[in-house]
Amino acid sequence: MAGAPPEKEMRVTVAEAPAAEGTPPTRGFGFWALARRHKAFAAVLTAGALLRMIAMLGYRPASWFNDSFDYLHVAMTPYPHPIRPDGYSFLLLLLKPFHSFTLVAGVQHLMGLAGAVMIYALLRKRFGLPGWGAALATTPLLFDAYQIQLEHLILSDALFGFLLLSVVTVLLWHGKELTWKMGALVGLLLGLATLTRTVGEPVLAAVVVYYLVQRINWRVLAATVALCALPLAAYAGWFWAWYGKPGMTISSGVFLYARVTAFADCNTMKPPVAEYPLCKNSKTSHTPLVFSQDAIWDRNSPFHRIPAARFTDYQNQLAGDFAERAILAQPLDYARVVAKDFFYTFRWHRTVFPDRATYEMYQFGKKSAALPNWRMSQDHTAASEAHAYERGNARTRIVDPYAKVIRTYQKFIHLPGTMLGGILIVGLAGMIPLWRRWGGAAFLPWVTATGLLLVPPATAEFDYRYVLPTVPLACLAAAITFSREPRLKLGRTLRRGRTPSETAKESPAKDPVSV
Repeated sequence: MAGAPPEKEMRVTVAEAPAAEGTPPTRGFGFWALARRHKAFAAVLTAGALLRMIAMLGYRPASWFNDSFDYLHVAMTPYPHPIRPDGYSFLLLLLKPFHSFTLVAGVQHLMGLAGAVMIYALLRKRFGLPGWGAALATTPLLFDAYQIQLEHLILSDALFGFLLLSVVTVLLWHGKELTWKMGALVGLLLGLATLTRTVGEPVLAAVVVYYLVQRINWRVLAATVALCALPLAAYAGWFWAWYGKPGMTISSGVFLYARVTAFADCNTMKPPVAEYPLCKNSKTSHTPLVFSQDAIWDRNSPFHRIPAARFTDYQNQLAGDFAERAILAQPLDYARVVAKDFFYTFRWHRTVFPDRATYEMYQFGKKSAALPNWRMSQDHTAASEAHAYERGNARTRIVDPYAKVIRTYQKFIHLPGTMLGGILIVGLAGMIPLWRRWGGAAFLPWVTATGLLLVPPATAEFDYRYVLPTVPLACLAAAITFSREPRLKLGRTLRRGRTPSETAKESPAKDPVSV
């Protein structure tokens, strides 16, 4: 070390000297070491975990929604469901040997916490945000009471949101250095997300556009598409063996028909004779219904005039043709109802929608409802299958004081729709100076979040449960706006827009040309 400055020599000597025996290291990778280095996030993550624990103690073993029993029925007797793909049912099937809905709810709560960890790590390590800023971006996911309640329901949304956030995290973490192996992982996650909810299909298109904009190697693109297609093709083959045609559902046409019932006018459309039963009668406009989904489930709906069992291929094809005809004949009316539902997302107050019964299922309630006796098969009801899966009483038991705590919390702490709109605007505003590069890294989470908010109003109807999986992506896009990369690009954009004399006045000591 001869010739080295004394300070440097001393630093090297200290760094190379072995630690004294029994002296704890100043840095490490243990839990407590990480918590000390990331105090703000450790605090909010602990609080989020505590809230989820209170929910699990207050509502045992889990909470139920109408769709829960369809997912459970497939897990008990596997088959391709005609309305929705079976991705979530596969999770229930995987956990079935444990016979515990408490475990299912616990796994879903862990998915919510893991999502917060992904957001924080991405913003800190990849985008260089300060600890408090990265922790702040996780708070809607960690503290929104409706997010916690959605994780506690036997529903697909927690799994879907986790898979979606995993896709975005892998892509943004690796950036342009993405390898074909990581691309294959992204494709597999996308395939599983699409098997969980069909609205995952447009996300693949967003990922492909992201690859093209970022000029990702074509081998990565090929690996992503191939691995995404693999589980989808396997499922489509199973579906084909069951229903006689490849696919994932036979309900898309039915739900699109429900969407157009708000405006479809048979006098304008002039449908063929086969579609007349879907009109009020052969000459007048479609029967007005209170909500779009009433067109499927209400017994007075013209939909039930079709002489076929519900959700058959014939019925789906006929309803889909009617819906497409209505959209082409009345495009402005279609745009109006879609826009109305889309902007419903951004209301400040969470109002009763679509009806009181559905609205109450998104609340931590005061009373425990009995499980329904719907006939799921010749020998089993919804209640009997739930009890068989649990090997005990699966009815939600409300246990105070924990239930009262989380119920009171839900009254006051949740993300209003207007604030979600503001978060999306922040993400968009951060991309405006960077449109020549499609908004940089924020493009993928922002477009994915916005697209997932738009797809349900365009294809079926708005629902509160469809909003929550988009919130972490919107927060991620908004947080990236404040990261170092967009700030530097914004500075370069502003400097390019100035004249040399303006730049010289601001920085007289620098050469205007070099600046």
